[in-house]
Amino acid sequence: MILRALTLAGGLAGATASSQFPEFSQQYIQRLGGAVDALSGVVADFDASAAAVGLSRNDALAQMQGTDFLERRRKDMTVTFDRYARLRSDLDLLKRQGPFMRAYHMPNLTDPEIARAAWAEYQPAVPLNFAGAVFAAVGFVMGLAVLGIVLRILSWPFRRRPADPAMGA
Repeated sequence: MILRALTLAGGLAGATASSQFPEFSQQYIQRLGGAVDALSGVVADFDASAAAVGLSRNDALAQMQGTDFLERRRKDMTVTFDRYARLRSDLDLLKRQGPFMRAYHMPNLTDPEIARAAWAEYQPAVPLNFAGAVFAAVGFVMGLAVLGIVLRILSWPFRRRPADPAMGA
């Protein structure tokens, strides 16, 4: 009886947690869009400065050497360009997806800065739409299964074994 109650609690916890994914992923995408917008301004400014002196982005980066500051700035800009490309690609993919396909593309929701910012502002809510209900149902089944398996494994050494008829009656 206790194991069933605990398993049910695991299912409810799974349902509660997974039903939040559609809204959290929506908030993540909004933050992702803001980050892409901010980085696009930095990238455009660098590219415009390079173009003003007749250089491509790569040529301008190659000329940023000779002092510790310029080396550091070149590395920072390279990281910025790489992050911009990755985030823009993620945004292009994710903004066209519904909640089920966003779950499929979950590896594209992994930028730590954006995830932290989205989580800091996120307010859990009861989802009253189809996607929230489906995610809740999947989470419930997964929670039931995972906690049920864990509890069965943990209780296995304590199970009563049937008496062996060969041991004499």
